[in-house]
Amino acid sequence: MTIRVLLADDQALLRGTFRMLIDSCADLEVVAEAADGAQAVELARVHRPDVVVMDVRMPGTDGLAATETICADPALAGTRVLILTTFENDEHVARALRAGASGFLGKYVTTDDLLAAIRTVAAGESLLSPGATKALIAQFLATPPPGPPAPPPTVPGIADLTNRELEVTRLAADGRSNDEIAGELHLSVLTVRTHVQRAMTKLGARDRAQLVVLAYKSGLV
Repeated sequence: MTIRVLLADDQALLRGTFRMLIDSCADLEVVAEAADGAQAVELARVHRPDVVVMDVRMPGTDGLAATETICADPALAGTRVLILTTFENDEHVARALRAGASGFLGKYVTTDDLLAAIRTVAAGESLLSPGATKALIAQFLATPPPGPPAPPPTVPGIADLTNRELEVTRLAADGRSNDEIAGELHLSVLTVRTHVQRAMTKLGARDRAQLVVLAYKSGLV
């Protein structure tokens, strides 16, 4: 199956470069290009892409606001957002995570990294490596926003997780890979993957990144 990609970046030259790279692959196709966040949302609703490669800084509606809108739209439940960022602003990372972004990528990455990232996100996996998961989620997402402290929100589905699913989810949120979880719990990698998928289904998480976010939001970690 062909992975359908929407490019959102205000730099036409960069979009053109990315388009050539993506369209050169038999399993990838650029279906539209957007120059700002508002256009990205509009085109996402028209084309229903599998992945939106989203720049953070764009005029008008920026990439973070567009990500929030796309991820909150039930009609775009099958669309995942890959954020382009240089990690210059911690709050950008935290906001994108809360909005439901499926991954992060440095803006000036290698060709192979970009193509692999699109495929990874399209497959429903998180682009966050175990180390990045632990560093980004723990440091940014677990830091409460300004204002009076509030109790952890109730996340629907948490009570439905089995003890093993809770255990696997906690380890995933701690930045462990499936291989590491399998070794620690003396399970097969396939079994770990199954538990992760079941936990995602019960919590309504679109991918592993959102599963980790929900684990922190609920106070599970």
